[in-house]
Amino acid sequence: MGNIIIVGANQGIGYYMVERLLELGNSVTVLDIQIDAIEKLRENYPKTVLPILADAKVFGSIENGVKQAMEHFGNIDIAIHNACLCVFENEQNIGFDIYQDVLDVNYFGALRLVKSVLPYMRKAGKGRMIFTSSGVGVTGFESISPYAASKGAIESLAKCLQIENKEYGITFHLFHPPLTNTKSASGISVPIEFKAEAKKVGYGLADRIWIKKFVICHSVIQTAQMKFSYRHPLFIGKMMTKATKRAIEVEKSEDSQ
Repeated sequence: MGNIIIVGANQGIGYYMVERLLELGNSVTVLDIQIDAIEKLRENYPKTVLPILADAKVFGSIENGVKQAMEHFGNIDIAIHNACLCVFENEQNIGFDIYQDVLDVNYFGALRLVKSVLPYMRKAGKGRMIFTSSGVGVTGFESISPYAASKGAIESLAKCLQIENKEYGITFHLFHPPLTNTKSASGISVPIEFKAEAKKVGYGLADRIWIKKFVICHSVIQTAQMKFSYRHPLFIGKMMTKATKRAIEVEKSEDSQ
């Protein structure tokens, strides 16, 4: 059991992760721009869940949320950056500002959490930080470069900080969920049968939150897929893009009949 703080968990994978972590007896603080769903969870877990309105794009907001979590539950054992902004569009059709917005949430949001939590973890001499990454941050994919670039950036950030903080007893890890049927993924042109169930993914990640591996997946199959993706990134990216296009064409053809 531990004290866990998650940025971005009012819906989707993050919500189900919180639900499962609470079932397992952990204390969880959720920082999000919306907390209505977490407030409902609080009815069943009044002593172990703390919803706090906070914005991943504002350092003071995250810093204040971390302080409240510390005051309420004590030392933070695990800090997770799960906030996500995803844009599904070809580079030619989006401006520089879109890339900045996505990186502000996905990459700099993770860095804001790091800067807020690490001083406490270093003082305690222990802790783990987890960033939610994505396969496209490894392999690439069509019409998703702002999001993919931000995930590639946090992959590198986690590796560097893992090395820098070894002496403090702090470890860094990456969650690697598959493409999942969530609101943030609703804009991607991928048939729904290609998407995993959010509850299954969230529960699986919660169940594996303490494992020592750098890359944490919700299932054995996803773990194997990610190992292959890291070994053959561009091959997988091109293959998945072609497979998705074919599936969409087949779906359109069936709908027109």
